[in-house]
Amino acid sequence: MSRSINRVAVVGLGKVGELVASLLDRADFAVVGFDAAPRPGLDVPSQAVDVSDGVAVRKALTEVDAVVSCLPYHLNIAVAEAAYDAGVHYFDLTEDVPTTNRVIELSAARPESAFVPQCGLAPGLIGIVGASLAAGFETIRSIELKVGALPQNPTGLLGYAFNWSAEGVVNEYLNDCEVLRSGRRQMVPAMTEKERVFIGGIELEAALTSGGLGTMCQTYEGRVHRLDYKTLRYPGHFRQMHFLFDELNLRDRREEVGRILVDAKPPVNDDVVYLHAAVEGVKDGQPFRENHVRGYLPIDIDGRTWRAISWTTAASAASVVELVADGVLPHTGFVAQEDIRLADLYSTTSGRLFAQDQVTQNQGVTA
Repeated sequence: MSRSINRVAVVGLGKVGELVASLLDRADFAVVGFDAAPRPGLDVPSQAVDVSDGVAVRKALTEVDAVVSCLPYHLNIAVAEAAYDAGVHYFDLTEDVPTTNRVIELSAARPESAFVPQCGLAPGLIGIVGASLAAGFETIRSIELKVGALPQNPTGLLGYAFNWSAEGVVNEYLNDCEVLRSGRRQMVPAMTEKERVFIGGIELEAALTSGGLGTMCQTYEGRVHRLDYKTLRYPGHFRQMHFLFDELNLRDRREEVGRILVDAKPPVNDDVVYLHAAVEGVKDGQPFRENHVRGYLPIDIDGRTWRAISWTTAASAASVVELVADGVLPHTGFVAQEDIRLADLYSTTSGRLFAQDQVTQNQGVTA
């Protein structure tokens, strides 16, 4: 069967972008990477491009069928608009709501191309898991989604390491969160509604953070009584963050806070990604709660070890590109993450990585 996508550009070749390019290459796409500077030694050819130069970005997209933006959230709109002008399919990893709203506008104006934002971990994979669980219920009372990208061996009061964008983490902690309460969309403060969570005997805490639901509140409004997304951390983390932002009055100094946090808690290689999804309602005529709990560790891909946060994010994104290319998902218009079946994602070349047994050492969590 012929594919609707054969040639793919990956813009932004950081840790996740580099792996997205490699996974797409493994899935038999012709891939070219673009970054601010040439990146020799990659699995795919790469070229330099200045994403602030609209003409250069549009020229870079003339020879491809699709583009995956792996850039910081504030740079995605420029790539999405270039994809619109070039008439190519668009994918990104953003958790930023205004960016997604702009992508939805573009998809309505050019319905002949697919626009699929939020293809990462949260939003992205966790929404796919939640929607797939919910599909088996006759009526749904609640959908609870939680993700934590954490060090396996935490230290200090924060118990954290910035393996992901500090800019993105700070925004998630400070921007208001969209939730469903009594079936209606509401905005509530981040880092509230804290609760204890146990995974494999490990105690964690969870609190509301922004962006993780993507478009799910719009999709499920009026159908689900309660829907929210929370970030998982080790106990005491959010208390320290409240001290930082509120006691020290740093809420309006986000860039400075990001630099301080990365310096204090730099990245680590021994990370773990926890996914915790739960749906309550009526299934097969009876009240029921269904859980999907996983813990993912770093894995080896073609002789190289990748952090858990990197490969889970990249594999989810690459899988969605495969599903659109192969016609499992629509190749026209806006595609929401909750439209994707988890079984379909697992069936792709990249999605099969999630099927590998993942056991967190001494923590008893098995995928």
